[in-house]
Amino acid sequence: MLLPHINTPRCTGCGWCVAACPPHVLSLQVVSWRKHSVLHEPDACTGCSLCARRCPFGVITMIKTPSPLAEVPSPP
Repeated sequence: MLLPHINTPRCTGCGWCVAACPPHVLSLQVVSWRKHSVLHEPDACTGCSLCARRCPFGVITMIKTPSPLAEVPSPP
């Protein structure tokens, strides 16, 4: 599964990625008077990469993560 990785120090908090996210799993968070994007619901992310394509500053990259279903051992 692909999930967005946000380079927080470079994120300007413009919100374009949040607006482009169809399942609405990204949000803007304020830390020390500075906004940046946060993936708040990784389980609901579809991996569509619209957020990464819409980011005007190129701070979002899609990274491959293990599927949660792949980690569940099958019954004996």
